[in-house]
Amino acid sequence: MSIDQIVSGFLPDEANPDGLRLLPLGGLDEIGMNLMVLEYADEIFIIDCGLMFPEPYMLGVDIVIPDITALLAVKERIKGIVLTHGHEDHIGALPFILPQLKVPVYGTPLTIAMVSRRLEEHDLLVDSELNIVKPGEIIATNNFSIEFIAVVHSIPQGVALAITTPAGVVVHSGDFKVDHTPLSREKTDLNRFAELGNEGVDLLLADSTNIENAGYSASESEVSKAFAGFLDEGSGRIIVTLFASNLNRIQEIIRLAHEHGRKVAILGRSLHNNTQIAREIGIFNLPPDTLVDIEDISALPPEEVLVITTGSQGEPFSGLSLMASGNSKWLKVVTGGTIIFSSRFIPGNEKAISNLLNRLSRLGARILYSPIAFTHASGHAFRDELALLHNLVKPKHFLPIHGEYRHLDLHLRLA
Repeated sequence: MSIDQIVSGFLPDEANPDGLRLLPLGGLDEIGMNLMVLEYADEIFIIDCGLMFPEPYMLGVDIVIPDITALLAVKERIKGIVLTHGHEDHIGALPFILPQLKVPVYGTPLTIAMVSRRLEEHDLLVDSELNIVKPGEIIATNNFSIEFIAVVHSIPQGVALAITTPAGVVVHSGDFKVDHTPLSREKTDLNRFAELGNEGVDLLLADSTNIENAGYSASESEVSKAFAGFLDEGSGRIIVTLFASNLNRIQEIIRLAHEHGRKVAILGRSLHNNTQIAREIGIFNLPPDTLVDIEDISALPPEEVLVITTGSQGEPFSGLSLMASGNSKWLKVVTGGTIIFSSRFIPGNEKAISNLLNRLSRLGARILYSPIAFTHASGHAFRDELALLHNLVKPKHFLPIHGEYRHLDLHLRLA
């Protein structure tokens, strides 16, 4: 596939009848709102369908979704939406876009379960065609063969994609990292990437989020060791706040709490929903009699309780923010307790998080967060992991995705 076969946008067929055309409707020059369109001949596939949270100047806006005007005129040619994983910036726009396109959706069991929950909330589930595909399996049409490849990310069951068309082979990394000691049995399938590289890859599309960070990202097993230390040291109630989709870490925290003689209560709608989904599809293996209802923790000694709550980004009505303001229905922050922020601070949320940290500190709690403590490992590959991917895949051409402009530029220079 020559570089002139990759054309951005839908052009008349006579412009390049043998070309594979790419149209990024989100996820380039921004973090979030991922949606990439691939077109060959009379067939179109969409990769991911995410949302983005508004910038500070977008007053009155709750979410931002891709503009699909270009797709509406050709929607009868769209064969499906393929999802790489279940994060909001990859699936969150589906309830708003799927009713307009009415096409099949493909994803791993957890991803489809999370999509089902969101579509059900919008009364769209009955009219939607959702298909489960596991790593190693392939979906195929006349012009596309799309293989799912297992990768590690901060949510279980993420995948990369190997997309074969008459114009050539495209590898889409999805969101990934290389973790040799993950908490689950899932590992990034480096062998399959190497095989594809030996067979010949014409174009690589790869995650650029952490290109600014040198070396390798930390393993989730290192986070587990750090939490074991926090539990050894903690004498009062421990409260952990993190992303509700980080299910492997949530399960590990519950396991460690059980080992340290603590009951666990979960506070927050998104946490309840995601942990329920994980239990329903069988990816949670929790110690018996460890989970308790939040309303029951007042009857337990503080040193026997760990609470997992929403609020890591300073959201105003989250469980943690309500505790900080003294308006929580279930518990108060008191001297002697420990609060652990086990997530990164998303750009744009720094002020809200800073205010939350200050309010919690005034209440006498011990606060642990990065960089003063090791509380979080990123789910995105650092620079050396990205270099490894490039060396394995050996693409003829490269297009950086998933990042702001500086990230894309740095990743291009690395390639």
